[in-house]
Amino acid sequence: MARTTPEIPNASMADIAFLLLTFFLVTTTMPNNRGLSIALPPPPEATPPEDVKIQERNMFKIQLNSSDALLVEGEPREDIRNLKDEIKAFVLNNGRDPASSDNPEKAIVSFKTDRGTSHKRFIELLDIIQAAYYDIYAEQAGVSNAKFREAASDLSSTENKEIYNRGRAGIPLNISIADPTKVGN
Repeated sequence: MARTTPEIPNASMADIAFLLLTFFLVTTTMPNNRGLSIALPPPPEATPPEDVKIQERNMFKIQLNSSDALLVEGEPREDIRNLKDEIKAFVLNNGRDPASSDNPEKAIVSFKTDRGTSHKRFIELLDIIQAAYYDIYAEQAGVSNAKFREAASDLSSTENKEIYNRGRAGIPLNISIADPTKVGN
């Protein structure tokens, strides 16, 4: 008598695979990357074009080329240690220096790059520009920079809203990030 090998029934294998797939899809969580918190302008069709003339003195220009070489106000710059203080002085000028901004509401920090600019250098300079504004806001609110950032990140409490509103009063975050030019790598 010949022995036959028993067969394993595989009719429900597809059902089991489908159930496992469904289980993993339902139970898997995706990381929530916050990205850069930059307020984007409204789409062009939402706002009518305005012929707003911006005076040259109200623009603080920072340019970064494809070799990560920096120009601040048209002059080459290697050292960026004093850049934050220069931005703060520009924004808070209030017309004292005729070559600088009229007031904080009109002051604009313009940041322009090339396509070949490195991501690391771009973020480094953008952080300096934003840090200058956060220093101004914190000083105006009478708190530390870290406390102001903490308040700005969680506006659910009335205390944080008060700190945030007191710091931002009369000083908008005017950072213009221009489209990169197609020069570079």
